[in-house]
Amino acid sequence: MNNPRSILRTRGFTLLELLISIIIFSIVGVMAMGGFNELVKQREHTSESMLRIRSIQRTVTSISRDLMQLEPRPVRDATSATLKPSIQINATGCLLELTHSGWTNPVGLPRSTLQRVCYRIEDNKLYRDYWVTLDRNLSNEPQQVELLGEVSSMSFRFMDLNRQWQTSWPANTVGGSATSAARQLPLAVEITLKLNDWGEIVRLIEIAA
Repeated sequence: MNNPRSILRTRGFTLLELLISIIIFSIVGVMAMGGFNELVKQREHTSESMLRIRSIQRTVTSISRDLMQLEPRPVRDATSATLKPSIQINATGCLLELTHSGWTNPVGLPRSTLQRVCYRIEDNKLYRDYWVTLDRNLSNEPQQVELLGEVSSMSFRFMDLNRQWQTSWPANTVGGSATSAARQLPLAVEITLKLNDWGEIVRLIEIAA
């Protein structure tokens, strides 16, 4: 007949075995938690990257759409003393200022379908400002829309009628009166957007005749 004490000893665990089991379980748990945390971090990083990509795409699309809808419509400044060209750069705090068509009016407001917009950078953020009226006065303040962050600079090149690239617009090669020069549009515009995290993004936009 078997001794009951010997049966209990064969069925149970020693203290050393329990400690080893606890240690192994703890190691596996730590490894599993580390893998889970890394997976969460990768998922958050992927989500942030996708949001950044969509923001960049929206910004480039906005600039491209405005340029593709360029209109030869100069505007008067706030004092009505100066005629501002249809498209110009580095004027009154704007890196790019232009008149474009296609401003939708779904509620039928008494306004033009043309819109004057200004692209500018402030505190590494790219803004798109627009005015409700084309020929504005001192009381007309622009509506400001933040497009993109982490922007270090934005520059442009313009192809003139002789298919030569110019770094300013209106180009010095444009002849005729001041009014005709103010209405002159380039054949194409090259945009270079420099981002702190993505580097340079270059886009070439053909302007409709």
